[in-house]
Amino acid sequence: MEPEKKRCQSCGMPLNQGWYGTEKDGTQNTTYCSFCYKNGAFTDPERTLQEMLEISIEHMMKELHFTREKATELAHAVIPNLGRWKRNRPQKPHDLENT
Repeated sequence: MEPEKKRCQSCGMPLNQGWYGTEKDGTQNTTYCSFCYKNGAFTDPERTLQEMLEISIEHMMKELHFTREKATELAHAVIPNLGRWKRNRPQKPHDLENT
């Protein structure tokens, strides 16, 4: 089984190519890519999960030549489970019952 690729925890881009974001002091941030994170902050801090899904789907269709169906399936399987979006996801009422 192939080990899971390290991915940007905002957009899902594989980080094995070294496209790391940067901190304010210029050091690499190995959690986020340079498209999502520069100088210690998100490049678009107001971006929503839905917007990221749409951007990702369009990118996969245009650059990777995926069908809309395949791009949508992959985006929805990966992006909502990434660190940036998991921690900002509102809790469901049944999640609160057990706290």
